[in-house]
Amino acid sequence: MLSMTSTLSEAAAPEVRAAVAQLPAYVAGKSAQSDLTAALASNESHFPPLPSVITAISAEADRIHRYPSMGAVEAREAIAGHFGVSPEEIAAGPGSSGVLQQIISAVCGHGDEVVYAWRSFEAYPILVAVAGAVSVPVPLLASEHHDLPAMAAAITDRTRLVILCSPNNPTGVSINPEALEEFLQSVPPRVLVVLDEAYVEFQRGPGVDSLDFYRRYPNLCILRTFSKAYGLAGLRIGYAIARPGIAEGLRRTAVPFGVNRMAQAAAVASLAAADEILERTGAVAQERTRVIQALRGYGWDVPDSQANFYWIRASDELRERLLDALSGADILARGYAVDGVRITLADAATNDRVLAVLADRERLCPGEHLHETSR
Repeated sequence: MLSMTSTLSEAAAPEVRAAVAQLPAYVAGKSAQSDLTAALASNESHFPPLPSVITAISAEADRIHRYPSMGAVEAREAIAGHFGVSPEEIAAGPGSSGVLQQIISAVCGHGDEVVYAWRSFEAYPILVAVAGAVSVPVPLLASEHHDLPAMAAAITDRTRLVILCSPNNPTGVSINPEALEEFLQSVPPRVLVVLDEAYVEFQRGPGVDSLDFYRRYPNLCILRTFSKAYGLAGLRIGYAIARPGIAEGLRRTAVPFGVNRMAQAAAVASLAAADEILERTGAVAQERTRVIQALRGYGWDVPDSQANFYWIRASDELRERLLDALSGADILARGYAVDGVRITLADAATNDRVLAVLADRERLCPGEHLHETSR
């Protein structure tokens, strides 16, 4: 009797959806194993938390037995005030990835299409598949930029969402304002365009004024995070700026109380520390210029990153040689099958450790000519 019951139970065992079973696992960057390890795989800030942020977090410690505000009201109000929009135009979630999941859930049904560039942020195809929607990846240009005309051409009657990543993760390049203008003019008003600006605080020089575009294009949604430049990766809070109707939909698809008390308080304190954040991102930008110039001097073909990382396009063989060489120097970087290697910027001493490994390009790329790319 027990055997028959066991057999029946096994035959009727619950199963996850086929789409979920086939999902690739999100591959997080490796964490440091010791104080000597340079953890440059996850684009985390190398700066310690700001004192004012630590104070704000500590003040919440005595209240963690209480739920946070539903809908992250205080954080939304601070974000709205910072950008000159209304709180009704803000939706918050556990990191920009969490907010993006809310966006996809709010606007996409089963079989609807989502267009995005590839390679771009690794979570895009995963979140689309979880929602039962269909990914429409559009290859990057040889320059590592979004191919916006091709993305516009990929929009069909089934398209509900287009995701643009600027600066793009993992290539680091930003979208040109004129190209974005032309693209948005070509997108049907019914299609929501999400501009993922997770790294925009590191942008220097000419760039997209996303708030200006947002005011002029009702179907544009801005997606940002406190994980990178603000250094709150461990607390998980991101946000979207969208028209009230869309933002309300994002709040409705959010997990109740999904942004904890400490994350909300830290976000408010971080916005109040704008000068300190600007100083920190400026230091990263200076190091970025120095490091990229040095790498180009060694013969590496590195695009003009506007993020807190840089990109080396590489074949699988070269990718493994690079990762092995860096690992041998106790440096963790992020490798992408078929495409290349992404390395996070840190302090000058750590960046010099990376440069010391990559200085001998001929040893790492035997038989290749200088500036020869694998693309």
